[in-house]
Amino acid sequence: MAKITAGVTTSHIPAIGAALDNGRSAEPYWAKVFSGYDFSKRWIAEEKPDVVFLVYNDHASAFSLEMIPTFAIGCADSFKPADEGWGPRPVPTVQGHADLAWHIAQSVIQSDFDLTIINKMDVDHGLTVPLSLMFGQPQAWPCRVIPFAVNVVQYPPPSGARCYALGKAIRTAIESFDEDLNVQIWGTGGMSHQLQGPRAGLINAEFDNRFLDLLVNDPEAAARIPHAEYIREAGSEGIELVMWLIMRGALAETVEELHRFYHVPASNTAVGHLILKNPA
Repeated sequence: MAKITAGVTTSHIPAIGAALDNGRSAEPYWAKVFSGYDFSKRWIAEEKPDVVFLVYNDHASAFSLEMIPTFAIGCADSFKPADEGWGPRPVPTVQGHADLAWHIAQSVIQSDFDLTIINKMDVDHGLTVPLSLMFGQPQAWPCRVIPFAVNVVQYPPPSGARCYALGKAIRTAIESFDEDLNVQIWGTGGMSHQLQGPRAGLINAEFDNRFLDLLVNDPEAAARIPHAEYIREAGSEGIELVMWLIMRGALAETVEELHRFYHVPASNTAVGHLILKNPA
């Protein structure tokens, strides 16, 4: 049977991808950011996941105001890097796991969560930057990836409680898949940041670190945080943190925190990163 062995959270800031792609990762501004992933790269090289179920949000690359799915699962065999206006990132094509993705879709939809099934789409920095942070810049990604897109861009986004409950349904689906797979769940986006308006540049380290504590030790409380609090405390883009709750819901109630990293700023955004070990 497939097993969820770990959960990972990380910010997916597009400027991080640009720094990597343009050879700027050793510059003083960026060196501190990338140092927070040194442990992570060593750890994941030892863990060797077969599949990463990667929760992210699309940034008007695959979807637009014409079609806004709340939850969308990529069931294709592969997904190309998206052109976000300056050409696709020079990273490998993402290889999916169609059999597991379709199994998850069937199980989760029959558990009363409505998913949009995507058989063709390009994936943007929301998905490729986390892969680069964890795996570096390889010729091919070392595992299969199932993209899971969440609408946190256009109102109304799903609640934290809904995302947390969805994570539990995803866990049930994965653990009922009849193949011996090492699966990791990644929640990406965040942390506090606002990109427009009078509060552009807002970062709230106190809220961010409190959220990290809750995510590890009291996810039920984290799931109860309302939209208004995310916007007030973490900025308009801080709502991306509900995607981390999908990851946490897919793990056991009690987990082991293997690694934590928090850094301010990276392109006017707070960077947060966790690795949580799921009990055997």
